[in-house]
Amino acid sequence: MNTTMSPIDPRLLQVILSRHLAAYRTRVPIYQATMLDSLREVWAARHRNLLDVGGGTGVIAQAMAELFPVDEVQAVDLVDRFCSSLSVPTRQYDGKTLPFADAIFEAATLNNVVHHVPVTARSDLLREIRRVVTGPLYIKDHERCGTLDNLRLMALDAIGNIPFGGMIWARYLTRAEWEMLAANSGYRIACRATPARYRKSLGALLFPNRLEVTMRFEPV
Repeated sequence: MNTTMSPIDPRLLQVILSRHLAAYRTRVPIYQATMLDSLREVWAARHRNLLDVGGGTGVIAQAMAELFPVDEVQAVDLVDRFCSSLSVPTRQYDGKTLPFADAIFEAATLNNVVHHVPVTARSDLLREIRRVVTGPLYIKDHERCGTLDNLRLMALDAIGNIPFGGMIWARYLTRAEWEMLAANSGYRIACRATPARYRKSLGALLFPNRLEVTMRFEPV
């Protein structure tokens, strides 16, 4: 599917995001464009509808609705920080039970969410997503290899989340832990995106791009 989609122009994405968040009027969303390109690389097919879980301000769900092969996008989150100007439907939920009937969505996304979920609640979250979603779960997150990576990722989260009121607490997963989470939740990791260039030069030295991971989970 990715062969039919050209890379996202960060300036085009800036136009979309800046309609809803003033910060993007002067900030080109290089990281967000790279993240969306990485998701498009593992995208399986056109989907009738998509649920973005942990949508935050909702601007990424809005961008996916405008730029991805999907007919409808909805976003849910624990806290209602959604921009009021969004055209995509948004809902607040209790973090345990998604407010939807079984098998109502064709796909779902978790964008930089799982590492903020308590470790003991992660399998339950993915099983709940599997209840309402019939197809793939696309996950963009982080992957650690050791203690130094934990420190790097904590700093990245602070840089990326504090300006938007996002969550800071996090516990990051290793590759083996991602595999275990998938297996324990009724999924398999069907595809991983190739490493993307989120940062360059000194930024890539301080925060290696291998810390970013994008996967497609398929139900088994």
